[in-house]
Amino acid sequence: MTNPAAFDDVTRALLADPDDDVTLEGTSLLVKESVFAALDGELLVVALPAHRADDLLGRDVATPAEAPSAAPAGVAGRWVGIADTQNWVELATEAHQFVGEPAVGGDS
Repeated sequence: MTNPAAFDDVTRALLADPDDDVTLEGTSLLVKESVFAALDGELLVVALPAHRADDLLGRDVATPAEAPSAAPAGVAGRWVGIADTQNWVELATEAHQFVGEPAVGGDS
């Protein structure tokens, strides 16, 4: 599967659930107007909590990545690039939950 086709699969999976509040702008996926995943060449770049990103980096599942230019400045996690397309839906879903959910206690 080509990476654009794999990104299409990710997009379809995340847009299929109307409760997820996901939108697509070019090759970036957004939740509440904040980028959480994007296609960057051959990689899916996602924002994840630092501990999860470190886990993926330590197991060579991910490589360090730059945030897309449209990414929110306030995301407290780390951006990583994922080459293996089999992991894309799972990790994009994690990134959606991370970026889309308010911090614990943040809404009280």
